[in-house]
This record gives sequence, C-alpha cells and structure tokens, in this order.
Amino acid sequence: MDIRLARIDDRLIHGQVATVWSRAMGIERILVVSDEVAHDELRKFLLKQATPPSIKSHVITKQKLLELYQNRLFDRTRIMLLFASPRDVLEVVEAGVGLKTVNIGGMRYCEGKKMVTNFISLNHEDVQSFVKLADLGIKLEIRQVPADRKMDLIQLLKKEKMLHD
Repeated sequence: MDIRLARIDDRLIHGQVATVWSRAMGIERILVVSDEVAHDELRKFLLKQATPPSIKSHVITKQKLLELYQNRLFDRTRIMLLFASPRDVLEVVEAGVGLKTVNIGGMRYCEGKKMVTNFISLNHEDVQSFVKLADLGIKLEIRQVPADRKMDLIQLLKKEKMLHD
C-alpha cells in the first residue's frame, strides 16, 4: 500500500483534504478509517459526497484497513488514510500498519481538552497516544495545509508542559 499521507482530522473529508492535500500528494484513493463512521450510513454518504470525482473514497473499519494493508491489491495505489483520533492511529500501527509520519490537521475543542494551537485540542488520552506513536519512531507533524511550515507535535507538547500530566 502506497500511503502518501496519514492524517488525523476529526472533520475527516472536507475542503482542505479533498482538494489541497489530495492534489499535493497525488492521491488516488482516500480511506477514512473509523469504526464509528463505518457503521453510520448517513455520515458515510456525506463523506463520499465531499470527495472529488477524480478520487475514490471508502469509509472502513480499523480491521478492514489491516486486511487491506496485507493485500497486494493496493500496492500501486497512492492512498491517504484519514483518522478522527490518535488512538485509532495507534491501534492500527500496533497491529502492523507501517507509518513513518502522521499529519495532525484538526482536533476540535470540547470539555476536558486543552487547546494547544488554534485548531488542535488534546486530552490526556490523546497525548498518551501521541507519545506512544513517537516512541515507535513515527514523526508527528502539525500542518493544516501542505504549504504550512511543519511543527513537531512532541516539541509543542513539551513547550505546553503536557507530557507530565
């Protein structure tokens, strides 16, 4: 599987993902990896509608990603993986999906989360998942769009004193 981009963005497929990121990375297929969304027919339909006509998209479970990752069917397909949470990324990585970099796009604020940028809010579970991903050698970069300067999430967490919560 030619994974060109693995991204965490709780909005999943939206304008930036559908146009800017897809074009910049030469994406042919978007795989939204979410057990919750995979079982929600309306959300699946809406996400497919947000996908540009030149790109195929699928909403799949984490288990289905693991099956597809082992399958040679997508070996030459340029793929973007979209996740809603760092925990989902950690689960598939620990199960054998090889990722070198994860892009963190948007994680909205809700009660119990701390804003670390104007578009990323994290709770303790998020931070723990990111620390484990970093410990596995995965680079965690913050960028909303490809033209943005890359920021290292772990360095930001150290600066925000969130690694000792």
